[in-house]
Amino acid sequence: MSLIIREFNANDLPQMISIWNDIVADGTAFPQETPLNPQTAQAFFGEQSLTAVAINDLGKIVGLYILHPNNIGRCGHIANASYAVDKNCRGQKIGEQLVNHSLQQAAKLGFKIMQFNAVVASNQTALRLYQKLGFTQLGVIKNGFRLNNGEFVDIVPHYIELP
Repeated sequence: MSLIIREFNANDLPQMISIWNDIVADGTAFPQETPLNPQTAQAFFGEQSLTAVAINDLGKIVGLYILHPNNIGRCGHIANASYAVDKNCRGQKIGEQLVNHSLQQAAKLGFKIMQFNAVVASNQTALRLYQKLGFTQLGVIKNGFRLNNGEFVDIVPHYIELP
């Protein structure tokens, strides 16, 4: 699938909110529990180091990512990102294109490392992708993520050095 990946603008927010909130509501990947609305979305997406959208050939937003420091001060050179793909467009390598784009942009912004703190162990698609792209798994944090039903599942932190 041919995509254009670019920084978001205010006109993108309705589609972005829909994609993001579907993942939040699903409760199996993002730590957030509260859905975004137009006001909170503008603030949330706007405060990131970069928020980018993936647009397909029909002009529809099919995915997005947020990129920001993982920490502050002496650890501020480590980036963190979250990725969201429209549930109707999964399996088309959109996530892979978003991750690759975010790695390039993180390096351009001066980050030296990309770290994912909370990859849910049941998210096999993400785990396979990060392995394919050369990320190093840091271990497993038992019961690090709480699902909507209250059950706790493992998370698998990852990192990769940026060029």
